[in-house]
Amino acid sequence: MPRTKRPEELGPSGEPWTPLEKQVLKLKGNNPGTLLMIEVGYKYKFFDEDAKIAASVLGMVAFRDRNFTVASIPVERRDIHLKNLLSHGHRVGIVNQVETAALKKVGENRNAPFERKLVRLYTAATYVDAMDSVDMTATHSPPPFLCIVEDRKAGKESDVSIALISVCPSTGDVVYDEFEDTLMRLELETRLAHIKPAELLCSRDGLTRPTEKLLAELTSTISGGTPGVRIERFQKIMAYTEAFSFLSTFYTEKRNTVSASENLRTGKLLASITAFSPELVIGLAHMVKHLSTYNVADVLLETKFFTKFSERSHMVLAANTLRNLEIFENETDHTVHGSLLWVLDQTKTKFGARLMKNWVGHPLTNRVVLQERVDAVEEIITSSSDKLVTLRQILKRLPDLARGLCRIQYGQCTPQELAILLSAFKKIAFAFEPMRDSDSSQAGFKSPLLNDMIHAFPALRSSITELIGHICMKRAAEGRKDELWLDKEKYPRIEETRMGLHAVEIELREMLKTVRKILKRPSLEYETVAGEEFLVEVEKSARIDIPVSWRLISATKSKARYRPSDVQLKLEERYRWQETLDIEANHAYSLFLDEISENHYATMRNAVNKLAEADCLISLAQVGLQPSASYTRPKFVDTDQLEIVEGRHPMIELLRSDPFIPNTIRMGSQREPRSKIVTGPNMGGKSSSVRMVALIAIMAQIGCYVPAESVRMGMLDGVYTRMGAWDDIARGRSTFMVEMSETREILHSATKKSLVILDELGRGTSTFDGMSIAHAVLHHLLTTTRCKTLFITHYPLVAAEIQRQCPGEVENLHMGYTTEERIDGTRDVVFMYRVGKGIAQDSFGVECGRMAGLPEDLLRAASERSAMMREVVKGRVERNRVRNAVRLISVVRGLKDRGERVQPEGNHSLEPGLVLGMMRKLLSQVNDT
Repeated sequence: MPRTKRPEELGPSGEPWTPLEKQVLKLKGNNPGTLLMIEVGYKYKFFDEDAKIAASVLGMVAFRDRNFTVASIPVERRDIHLKNLLSHGHRVGIVNQVETAALKKVGENRNAPFERKLVRLYTAATYVDAMDSVDMTATHSPPPFLCIVEDRKAGKESDVSIALISVCPSTGDVVYDEFEDTLMRLELETRLAHIKPAELLCSRDGLTRPTEKLLAELTSTISGGTPGVRIERFQKIMAYTEAFSFLSTFYTEKRNTVSASENLRTGKLLASITAFSPELVIGLAHMVKHLSTYNVADVLLETKFFTKFSERSHMVLAANTLRNLEIFENETDHTVHGSLLWVLDQTKTKFGARLMKNWVGHPLTNRVVLQERVDAVEEIITSSSDKLVTLRQILKRLPDLARGLCRIQYGQCTPQELAILLSAFKKIAFAFEPMRDSDSSQAGFKSPLLNDMIHAFPALRSSITELIGHICMKRAAEGRKDELWLDKEKYPRIEETRMGLHAVEIELREMLKTVRKILKRPSLEYETVAGEEFLVEVEKSARIDIPVSWRLISATKSKARYRPSDVQLKLEERYRWQETLDIEANHAYSLFLDEISENHYATMRNAVNKLAEADCLISLAQVGLQPSASYTRPKFVDTDQLEIVEGRHPMIELLRSDPFIPNTIRMGSQREPRSKIVTGPNMGGKSSSVRMVALIAIMAQIGCYVPAESVRMGMLDGVYTRMGAWDDIARGRSTFMVEMSETREILHSATKKSLVILDELGRGTSTFDGMSIAHAVLHHLLTTTRCKTLFITHYPLVAAEIQRQCPGEVENLHMGYTTEERIDGTRDVVFMYRVGKGIAQDSFGVECGRMAGLPEDLLRAASERSAMMREVVKGRVERNRVRNAVRLISVVRGLKDRGERVQPEGNHSLEPGLVLGMMRKLLSQVNDT
């Protein structure tokens, strides 16, 4: 019986699936949720839904080709389009042909389609761009990847403990932390504001609703269509034992590899992980597992470069403090221009700029460390040392060394990048002479920080000399991996393959002699046309008999180009040798990168860290030397005080052409109260003045010179602010709820050594509720917390009452102004922007409305209403005085009847009759009024 042919499976178009289409179906089935770029010939193609996405994002045409919608890009444009797709929040997989044409031709599967495999998987946070990429515009914050693990306390959603690990694969920075948080998740919000993750990794079901609401804000689309933070979820949180076992297996396997570091081989790394909390170990395990998918988990192989987010040696500025004081970005267009970071960051390198951002967000609280930093800045300003000149020269035009080291660690560094890196490290290593006996003080500076830096750089010499001794820098700059090695015996298989290739090329030259005899042209040479090599070019007019076995490759009107059959066979053999040489060269180069990671990474990374520190110190010194404004060194004292003489706002004075009016604030010095209540007209400069105080304090504890005539201060352990008004609809919080939540966090976190700024607290609710809350909060800060407080208010009754209750703890200040009455009854207000003692008598809200352009008839009605309400309130106050006086008289009369004495504050007692006479006299005066 004849065998029937199995019918071919048909696709959606009605045509049978091709072998390539079946391969694509399998790849897409194995990689759900991933946009695949599949190498087909000289193009990368997108299929089906991926093609539609690529067409939309990249602005190209998608068309129907048999059973798939298809879009394609040239191979050489891959990285450009890849970064575009990643920036739109997509996870992209690179599928390459893993067989070469020449080797496949002689292989067993020569009739099958090229074998294709997923070789790389990328997201925005796991893509490590080239060192010289023009797309690396995020100087201060390359996108990190953040893993969050949460544990409920007593089973409640409101109180949780959170562990997080942030990894930046591009720079090798690893930050971890663990902390407790409350219902509003303000601690988590603070860390997210500092870290600014590009991607999140968390459990699908293991997070509480308040945490999910906060993360939902990050993952939502930003205004303008820019995608928000990408989120990846794992199905189930590992148990601690499972997580530790996973990490043990991971690090044990890495210990047996060629690129294992000393800490990894000796077990020190695994031992350091045992000191982590269970939640942190679980988070690290999930991070390692996830990053392994993207081939960048090696960033977690050196725990000595891990950094804890919150340390005792520095303060952490809360999210609302970062926003209110414009620490990292301005509140107008949310760019760095006009922020404190913009003022302080004069760094020359990208890795220095990243460290500067960390310094600005984490002012020091350890006085010894701070004093060392300020001493180093002062020495840079005053010293004329040639070594400082050399150090400044080194920092100019350095590549991003931290990124380059990471690319070496991941095996992604190109020979051209390696040449740039080694040249830069050589310049650093030989800039200074090595010290004898490892004594860093021989560097000649007073500052131990500067001495340690100069001492660290010559330590690179042995590593750099060894590495440069292995390779030809010229060939590396040309990208020639096959001709890179000076020692031919280091990787002998390259030389063996090159000799085989050379032998084939000699045989091709020998074949040319035979061709010359056949054509009777003794000077004939091979031609190369349009990429086709070893062609025999013949003039058509010569009418030469061409052997039948010769293959016609191309022709023009006057010439024909052939390739003899034996030359064709030998040329195919040459292609096989060439592809083998490329494979061996790539393998050798990969081993060399592993060798650098194993033996030299720690030394080179330490030098980069020292360079970043030097860059930041020189930047702070540059700020102190600004020609446009006078800066002074802050003086730190043991007493609990903050004294700023003629201080200026660091950003406003640079942004505006007119000079900033300086002000003097004394808190706790020269017998001045530690806290101030600030009143004054709208637009009078209250907020700018108190911000100036906070910014100068932060700059001082960063280690910077400050814009003032002099500053004396005790160490602050935190700066807390509550300013502005906005709601948080996504998390179900009204404007007033946000205000109260932030105030609650301040009351919980502030200590006696904190600086607290509250701006118009209580304005989000009714007048009486607002006044009551403002009074209660300020009274608590003055009497219980006893911290330094700057309290801005438009409630003069609160200001007067608080000063009466706490006369030695608080002082009333106001922003100066002058007024002039017009004929029509309106007032002109001139703002003096100078701080004076006492309470402002008016807020001039109507005059502010006039400046804003409100209609005049509306303002006139508002003025009349304001005057009427002022009289009503005044009458209520007077009636309350009468009522209280009557009540007090009745109490004193009762004391008199019982023969008791009145005991006021102090040591003197009074006769009730005398007190009664005084109260009646006061009551008479009130009634007359």
